[in-house]
Amino acid sequence: MVPTPLGNLGDITRRAVETLGLVDAVACEDTRRTLGLLNHLGISKPLWSYHAHSDSRKAQHIVRALEEGKKVALVCDAGTPGLSDPGTELVQEALQAGITVVSLPGPCAAITALVASGLPTDRFFFIGFLPRRPSRAKRMLEKALALESTVVVYESPFRTVDTLELVQGLTGPETPVVVARELTKVFEEFMRGSVAEVLEKLKGKTIKGEIVLLIGSSSKDGNDNETA
Repeated sequence: MVPTPLGNLGDITRRAVETLGLVDAVACEDTRRTLGLLNHLGISKPLWSYHAHSDSRKAQHIVRALEEGKKVALVCDAGTPGLSDPGTELVQEALQAGITVVSLPGPCAAITALVASGLPTDRFFFIGFLPRRPSRAKRMLEKALALESTVVVYESPFRTVDTLELVQGLTGPETPVVVARELTKVFEEFMRGSVAEVLEKLKGKTIKGEIVLLIGSSSKDGNDNETA
């Protein structure tokens, strides 16, 4: 499991480069994107397509290669594979086959956004992408926000305003939120404020790029009650 840069190619680790150079093949979401990264690193490897819409035969093919003694790296387009990206099924099948799975540390959009958000980091709940159906998205957000932790959501730029409006309807206009956009890239941006303030900033604007939405606790006192 090899994390790849979110945008800035300088963020790839030495260990990731060494691993990509040693494996027999690289399983990836988009072969064109991964080819560009490998070309940048001066590495040439067979690329196997493995993405969210791959059927189970793709995972089985990779597991068979591993059983034959091959080393395979799994990458996603950006960030850590298996985290709101393909990988979980493959890991499960590999473990069931008695194959060692090694996860390298590295870039992760959720953590990168969280630590710079200014919101509490001692407790957080990661959702990933919300369901497309508004009713299901609302139910998921309600459950997450009830935990009184910072909630981290991956969102499409086309749905960011709708999701913020959903948050405002659930928790009120004063709930603190952060919209992190284009992390590690040239136009990286953090928009911080109450949900009402951030919605006002975004009105009439065309939002571009990858979005991480962070929602703070709407509770007046986010700490557990303690007695002396």
